[in-house]
Amino acid sequence: MLKGSCHCGAIQIEVPRPPQSLIDCNCSICRRNGALWALYQIGAVRVIGSPQDTSEYIWGTKTIKTVWCRHCGCVTHWEPLQPEPDGKLGVNIRNFDPSVVTSVRVRRFDGADTWAYLDE
Repeated sequence: MLKGSCHCGAIQIEVPRPPQSLIDCNCSICRRNGALWALYQIGAVRVIGSPQDTSEYIWGTKTIKTVWCRHCGCVTHWEPLQPEPDGKLGVNIRNFDPSVVTSVRVRRFDGADTWAYLDE
C-alpha cells in the first residue's frame, strides 16, 4: 500500500501499488493544475478526508469531477460522475513521494484536441 496526501495532510490517498504508467494530459484543467495522473480501479483507492475536506469541479462533458483539498488547494484526484463496473479514477501522483514513480513511464495525452496519446 502506498500513501500520499495533499500539502496540509487533510486529504490522504492510499493506492495498492505503484502505477504501471502515468498520464501527462494537456487539457485545459490538467495543464493548469500540473497534475500527473495514475489510473486505478475505483474500489482499489482509499481517499480519507473526502467529502468533508474537499471541493469539486465539474466542467465540459460533465463525465468526471476533479477533486482538491479545500484547505491547501492541492488537486488530489478525479472520479467519474457515473462509475461503471471496473471503472477507473485518476490519482494525482504528485501528492506522493517522488521516489514512488522515478522509473514509471510518463505518457503524453492530448486531452485538449485529439483524445489520443502523443507518444505512440
